[in-house]
Amino acid sequence: MILDKKIAAKTADYLLQINAIKLNPKNFFVWCSGWKSPIYCDNRVILSHPKIRNYVCDSLVSQIKKLYGSDITIAGVATGAIAIGALVANQLNCPFIYVRPEPKKHGRKNQIEGCLSKDEKVVVVEDLISTGKSSLNSVKALISKKANVLGMVAIFNYGFENATIEFKKLNLNFNTLSDYEYLLVEASKRKTIDPSSLDYLKNWRKSPDRWGD
Repeated sequence: MILDKKIAAKTADYLLQINAIKLNPKNFFVWCSGWKSPIYCDNRVILSHPKIRNYVCDSLVSQIKKLYGSDITIAGVATGAIAIGALVANQLNCPFIYVRPEPKKHGRKNQIEGCLSKDEKVVVVEDLISTGKSSLNSVKALISKKANVLGMVAIFNYGFENATIEFKKLNLNFNTLSDYEYLLVEASKRKTIDPSSLDYLKNWRKSPDRWGD
């Protein structure tokens, strides 16, 4: 869900400016899920650009305060959202933890790093929501430790239907600064993509798991 249209448009424009999002309709990228995609989003690039990093952090903080208040713990999803999650928690002056994809194989074998108490109110910060698997895996890990997960906020969302369905199954609210629809609009304005590629990119999202077969 998008809360602020202006933030959504500006975030998409910033991501395109710094090449955090690359669009290549003619040659596909391969995601870790195995899906073939004409788009690749790497929000870690944001960290190298102070102005945009601050904008994204401020926007996430503003939305978290509006939705959940500040008496919370921020949980970053490893690895992409650890840094931005820590920055958000610092600005909110609240505790921070992060969640690994799976427990460590050595040491204390933690999946959740940091201090987490039973019934603690947690807001999950994610850099990107694609299939939703890694995001929801983190939420399930927190729930297994009896945390009270209030919701999730993310920088960007592809808007895949199957991801939305999985979030609904957990009855988990999630909000993002921007999404795929705003990206296409801003990419068209910047002439990053030509009109003939626009329909192609829209159609890809309808069946990304079968694209390129």
